Amino acid sequence: MRTEMMRSLETIGIAANAICSRAAHRSKGLVAITAAFGLLVLTAPATAQQESSFDYWQFNREMIRRGQQAVFMCNGLFVSNRSLAQVFEQELAYLPEPIGTAAGGDYVVDTARRAVAVGAPGGVPVMRAAFREGIGCIVLAPDHTFDDIDSLPALTMPPPPGDPATIPWPDGDMLEDAPLPAAIDQAALRAASDWAFDRESPEQVTLSLLVVHGGRIVHERYAPGVTMATRTRTWSTAKSIAATLIGILVDRERLSLDAPLGLSWFPQADAHDRDPRSAITLRHVLNMSSGLYTIDNANLEYATGSGLSYWAGESSAIHSRSRGLIREPGTHWDYENYDTLLAVYRMKVELGETVYHEFPRSALLDRTGMRNTLVSTDRFGDFILSSQVYTNARDLARFGLLYLRGGVWNGERVISEDWIEFVRTPAPSLAEHGNFYGGQWWLVPDDRTDVPKDAYSTAGNRGQYVIIVPSHDLVIVRRGLDYGAQGFDRWDLAREVIEAVTD
Repeated sequence: MRTEMMRSLETIGIAANAICSRAAHRSKGLVAITAAFGLLVLTAPATAQQESSFDYWQFNREMIRRGQQAVFMCNGLFVSNRSLAQVFEQELAYLPEPIGTAAGGDYVVDTARRAVAVGAPGGVPVMRAAFREGIGCIVLAPDHTFDDIDSLPALTMPPPPGDPATIPWPDGDMLEDAPLPAAIDQAALRAASDWAFDRESPEQVTLSLLVVHGGRIVHERYAPGVTMATRTRTWSTAKSIAATLIGILVDRERLSLDAPLGLSWFPQADAHDRDPRSAITLRHVLNMSSGLYTIDNANLEYATGSGLSYWAGESSAIHSRSRGLIREPGTHWDYENYDTLLAVYRMKVELGETVYHEFPRSALLDRTGMRNTLVSTDRFGDFILSSQVYTNARDLARFGLLYLRGGVWNGERVISEDWIEFVRTPAPSLAEHGNFYGGQWWLVPDDRTDVPKDAYSTAGNRGQYVIIVPSHDLVIVRRGLDYGAQGFDRWDLAREVIEAVTD
């Protein structure tokens, strides 16, 4: 009896599909199905049928969470040179449920190999990260162990000549011993500093504040346990560094803003000229307007988006080229890490592997005294220049000073004024939305009237900011380890500091 009933229902289902197809073709909707099968018609709303309360990516998220903790711990210990207690107190405060405590837990710290493993065997994979010379910590694949560390990329370029302690600022760290200029209101500057450090929200943790006026450091302050040498993650402030490297190649006519990226895409179309992604240009991705499918902003950053490259050992170069086009390029602003990484991969294609790995230092960092900056890669050697850079406050001040000086360092042009103008020009897709973003740099929104409109800024998660205010000859660097809701406002900080500088 049950078998016959199942066969009858199967027959009804086949017939229903056929009638539904014909009914749709004749624009009669569900009327035909209702007439034929009465009570068998589903009456629940179509949208309710498509919703799911189950997180199908939860297992990826657990793996990524372990990988993220491994990278945080590895860099905290072996790049930032912080204690395990400091790492758990601040670096890992960003995670909802860190594994273990400073006293111990399901993790291993291998000081000889400068590596960390997080998790216990069985179930979710144990995730590992290891320090590599000249790069910082790299996350390994889930099926790799510490025995695979030697296969990871490293950069063995010698450091620039000279001792930075004996080289005057900004090329080195030796500061002049002279009174502050009369244009600085010291009391107001101290008040601005207190505003940055003494936050009402316990989730806003300022590590350092550095103010440069007229090319000179006029204020420098660090939180307890942090020094001038402490390097922390830039998060998306790295995107502005990436844009600078791209700009150098555009200035050299190695790349063009408005030429197609010319990359191979996944999955591959039957012919390159038939793939609509072939219309995407460098300008589109730098303006965060590629038109490619949204991943990170669809709550998948820590599931199947860029988090797989950042924290789980996947290839950033392959995954960034694996999205389909859903909008016309240049028409819609969508902040996606993979847009930046497309530009970075285009840089690799242009330069070739060997020159590519040395390029950040030879073209930018060594030329501007940024010797404390490590640009990290994934395990395949592709720079994760959308986030994974470790540096200190002074190097970021040097970076801002390069822009404040119009792209010139020690009389040599590093980037052109045309490029600086591009990164400061609002993305066309934001014309009706506040004009708050340019070319991998953030701009003063249209509705802010308390900050000069010529100001522009980098911005990174957990409160990493380099703010440039040309009209007041200012560079402001704020480093943080904010967590939770965060919410530190860089334009409010700029306003507070500007009050301490008289024209």
